[in-house]
Amino acid sequence: MPSGKRPNMTGNGIESDMRILLVEDNEVLGNAVADHVADDGHTIDRARRLSEAADALAVAAYDLILLDLMLPDGLGIPFLRGRRARGDTTPVIILTALDQITERIDGLNAGADDYVVKPFDLAELSARIGSVARRYSGNPNPLIRVGPFEVDLAARSIRREGRPIPLTAREWVLFEAFLSRPNQVLSKAQLEERLWSFDAEVESNAIEVYVSRLRRKLDHTVIETVRGLGYKLGCP
Repeated sequence: MPSGKRPNMTGNGIESDMRILLVEDNEVLGNAVADHVADDGHTIDRARRLSEAADALAVAAYDLILLDLMLPDGLGIPFLRGRRARGDTTPVIILTALDQITERIDGLNAGADDYVVKPFDLAELSARIGSVARRYSGNPNPLIRVGPFEVDLAARSIRREGRPIPLTAREWVLFEAFLSRPNQVLSKAQLEERLWSFDAEVESNAIEVYVSRLRRKLDHTVIETVRGLGYKLGCP
């Protein structure tokens, strides 16, 4: 795995679809975290042992690692120290039930970027993932402006002239896709990939439906159609 890996960020400091490695042996918690992170629009791989994590890191480049500290085949702190010693700078968030201050200090000193104690709220985990990603991008501010809209990336909320505009989870995922690539045309296939985290199958007209809803809720110019190619963020 190449060192110096950074979260996929745009010039706005928005984390686009990140590839995340979850190292967690508890099936219930692991499934809940994996489902939630996927719902946030990220790609997530699972490892239940440190050996599996090492194998995954050897063949794929990750934007973030979510690391438990008590694995069946060893402890996460020595594993993290070893990665850092070999020059791996991939961001790491520790997820653990170990809540003593000395344990937190050990985790951060070993090279972790954040330390989350179990049990935790999944919404908080999303915020911490976004915070770490923005920190690596050089933009710690989750608030951006898009035309007349104020977008809070951490809260996943949009306001126009102080009035909130409610979006469903699927609508937000697509809107975030456009925010993450403001000057690029996104094909229908690329946008459909964002919805796969919600459904095993995506209906053929799903993108047209959600684009229409976003235009109706926000502004008809917020998403432009590029005939024959796809859609791009417009200039409302």
